[in-house]
Amino acid sequence: MSAREEILARLRGALDGAAEAPAPPRPVVDARAQGDPELMAGRLRDYKAVVHRAGPGELAAVLGGVLAGVGVLAVPPDLPEAWLSAHSGRVLRDPDVAALDTVDAVLTGAAVAVAETGTIVLDAGPAQGRRALTLVPDRHVCVLFTRQIAPGVAQALARLRPTAPLTWISGPSATSDIELSRVEGVHGPRRLDVVIAEY
Repeated sequence: MSAREEILARLRGALDGAAEAPAPPRPVVDARAQGDPELMAGRLRDYKAVVHRAGPGELAAVLGGVLAGVGVLAVPPDLPEAWLSAHSGRVLRDPDVAALDTVDAVLTGAAVAVAETGTIVLDAGPAQGRRALTLVPDRHVCVLFTRQIAPGVAQALARLRPTAPLTWISGPSATSDIELSRVEGVHGPRRLDVVIAEY
């Protein structure tokens, strides 16, 4: 008998008749728990995202300022028209991938965010569009409502559909694969603007 076989035989003998361990209890997660917008904003800044704040009724005006100078803007097909009321540039609703290469920025909403990590999650839900919309353009402007901010990952996951295509965003796209030198814009937008709106 080899040493391996001997060890396995001892283990089997020790386990014979042993009761099966009960499954650990699943933690209760309050999906309605709210995260701290200030913590979220700080984490986003740590990731080199540009954070803007919009009070009640200020979203369109703030977006108008953020989008100043954006000539061609891509948006999801269901993005609220009111968000664009102060934008004077051209708007492409749900453009194809080839057209995405010609836009100056993309504007979307979000599904949920994690204050603890500064992460925004998109799930192709309302005002988010398909994944390519936020991965091809060089600049992503994302509207995040304070009610969408969860304190931690568990609370954020509890708000998401498990079968949805999820995109997790923690700042502008960046990698340090090549000689530990940070390179931005390799796998997505080089610039991320987040408008945190009171709601």
